[in-house]
Amino acid sequence: MRRRHFLGLAPAALGLGALLQPNAQAQNDNKTIRIGYQKSSTLLTIIKANGTLEKRLGPSGAKISWHEFTSGLPLLEALNVGGIDLSADVADTVPVFAQAAGAKLAYVAQESPSPSAQAIVVRVDSPLRQVSELKGKKIAVTKAAGVHYLLIASLEKAGLKFSDVDAAYLSPADGRAAFERGSVDAWVTWDPFLAGVQRQSQVRILADGRGVADYQRYYLASASFAQARPDVLQVVFDELKKAGIQAKQQPDQTAAFLAPLWGLDAQTIVLANSRRSYEVRAIRLDALGEQQRIADTFFAAGLLPRKVNSSDVAIWTPGQG
Repeated sequence: MRRRHFLGLAPAALGLGALLQPNAQAQNDNKTIRIGYQKSSTLLTIIKANGTLEKRLGPSGAKISWHEFTSGLPLLEALNVGGIDLSADVADTVPVFAQAAGAKLAYVAQESPSPSAQAIVVRVDSPLRQVSELKGKKIAVTKAAGVHYLLIASLEKAGLKFSDVDAAYLSPADGRAAFERGSVDAWVTWDPFLAGVQRQSQVRILADGRGVADYQRYYLASASFAQARPDVLQVVFDELKKAGIQAKQQPDQTAAFLAPLWGLDAQTIVLANSRRSYEVRAIRLDALGEQQRIADTFFAAGLLPRKVNSSDVAIWTPGQG
């Protein structure tokens, strides 16, 4: 039941079995470290392209196996069922859904807040000027993503309930298409999709996450892998920090590097990356307050099957490996 519910929450869970199947042989190979990522996983994309982990872990006999996923929930489901060992960054809402489904995961690291990297946008000629005017409007949003919480929290701050709007659950690509053809009144999205629509369409930001949703992204591992291989997690953590510093200190070079990998123009990536902190830091149990607010908000909205205690998680700490 838990697994069915977990996948039922995912907006892009189709093909998960096919994604997991190639991992079956690697599952019994303790020398293979299986890493799941998304195309938009900035820091791990840089690390993967540079072969950094292969260089650092290869001398010990370790092999790195990379597995691409379309969104965060299928990625964490694969982590939960033993298909992969490590997960690239996912939005803050995703671990909450995973916890609710009983997933045995460990927090490895987080990126410090990037609240302006997600926003509610309207067309430039829209009469809508503030969030309170969204009542009764149709809004495109990706289910279970960080923007889902941003929308709920923004509406509550404006004195509205989530039920006061007509939410259309759409992937980023479908959400943009619906937004640009006028099928929805507003679209809630995140970078680099936000930067893309800003540069290519006439839009206006109605509200972003500042003062509402911090938008912290988390790196996770299976609980069993975190316990067994803290040495590997230390290497990954160190390389993530280095990649994050490089991304911020060399924005143009980073964008030029990512452009062909992402299929986006470099200036769109520069704009998107300017709003991401990319500051990788250790997880502190007492700093998971927003995770609890997300969990409570989603439970109250009927989106979670049970209450979640955000502090009831395994946490890996740097220096253990």
